[in-house]
Amino acid sequence: MPMITTIVLVQADPRSIPACATALTAIDGVAEVYSVSGAWDLVAIVRVPDLEQIATVVTQEFAKVPGIQRTQTLTAFRQYSTRDLEQAWDIGVE
Repeated sequence: MPMITTIVLVQADPRSIPACATALTAIDGVAEVYSVSGAWDLVAIVRVPDLEQIATVVTQEFAKVPGIQRTQTLTAFRQYSTRDLEQAWDIGVE
């Protein structure tokens, strides 16, 4: 079954970052959570079969996690792997 991938950038209370990350990994549909440097504290990768579930996961489930202050959601349209890009260059796609 094809999955929709959504990247959710998370700003959290600095004291609650580890707890937020742990809580996010427990949400059904959250595949991975990374702590990152920069303007955002965490990046969550959500993989679900349909857009309705993205809305449920991000607006309802993320909202239940204490310490989250702000999110930004980016839904992926197309995936490119290193192998795909290497093949494109090999055949002259520019």
